[in-house]
Formats: sequence, C-alpha cells, structure tokens
Amino acid sequence: MVMPITELTLFESVDSLDEVIHQKVRLGIMSALMARPEVDFRSLKETLNVTDGNLSIHLSKLEDAGYISVHKEFVRKKPHTTYTPTDIGQEAFLRYLTALERIVQAASESSPRAAAPAQSEDSAPKSRNDNRLVLDTGVRRIATAGSD
Repeated sequence: MVMPITELTLFESVDSLDEVIHQKVRLGIMSALMARPEVDFRSLKETLNVTDGNLSIHLSKLEDAGYISVHKEFVRKKPHTTYTPTDIGQEAFLRYLTALERIVQAASESSPRAAAPAQSEDSAPKSRNDNRLVLDTGVRRIATAGSD
C-alpha cells in the first residue's frame, strides 16, 4: 500500500538527504561512479569542470565517508588514480535518490496543478516558436526556448 505524502513526510525526506552526497560536486562524482563503476581522476575533473584541488577535497570527503574506494598505480611512469563506489556508497546514493523522489512527489501532490487533469499534446499550449522543446515534469511545464 502506498502512503500519501504528507507535509511531515516531506520534511522527513528533506532531513534524510545525505549531506555528504548532497553537495553539487560530490553528487556529480557519485552520479558518474554509478553510471560507470570505475572512473579516473582526469575524467572526473573534465566531466565536472573543477580544479584538481577542488576535486581532491570532495573525493577525500567521499572516501572518508566510506562511499568510494581509491586505487593508485603508475601507468607509463605516471600516476593514475581510479575511483569506484563501495557497497556503502551505492546504498547511500540509492537512499539519496529515494529521498529526492519523495520530495518531488510531495511537491507534485501539493501543487495546485496536480489536481488538474493532464493536457494532451494536442491541447498543450502552442508557442509562436514551434521548434521549442517543452518538458512536462509533472509539476510544471518548462520551456527550453522562446516564451509565450
């Protein structure tokens, strides 16, 4: 049985967000590691567009929390460091995503638009700019180009 999301559940969900993962760079690191089970330092740096020092600090926090493991070796006489998520890190990331889903669900259910019937594509608002992309998030419609 699915329980309805209440305001109390919303606050509990927000409180359950993992502070270690919640920071933008660390969330990016964990997301990259969940998509590819092993990523090297250079790839993370390029993907996240951060400095060596900034990335190192965030990787250390994740390692200290037990969320990632670090493997250092030399390749052609150059240091090569790779990172993998630990079982604890994978579980923490999935709990984090579950908390986010509950927050989105609560926001959607409390939105006045949630009670309104969904619009079909044919009845969706048209724009003067016909080639714009419109995303329906279930909470609100977001136009990525042009405005009405």
